[in-house]
Amino acid sequence: MLIGYTAALGIHGINEDCNLHAGSQGPFAQWLWNRLEMAYPSSLGWAVEIERRAEQTDVPAMELFFELLDEFRAAGHGTHQAKPAGQASTEAGVAEAGGGSARHARA
Repeated sequence: MLIGYTAALGIHGINEDCNLHAGSQGPFAQWLWNRLEMAYPSSLGWAVEIERRAEQTDVPAMELFFELLDEFRAAGHGTHQAKPAGQASTEAGVAEAGGGSARHARA
């Protein structure tokens, strides 16, 4: 399922600052070790540690993952939405041509 989540981010041009690939020691994993009060990074990876914590707390692992991801974002690690090539100039052209805001032009 997380592969699907990562694919959807790419399709929608969202640059997630967490690297959700298996075994990653990226920003999300580094944040997670502290959040789970682990003295050392897990050699098994962040996904296994979330599964372990989910079993201990009787919370579905996917639910816990998304709760933790929300906390990660709220802690200041954000996502950045990248506009597909050409979209910014098209929206600006609509606004300049008197078409109102780009939001209304897409409606």
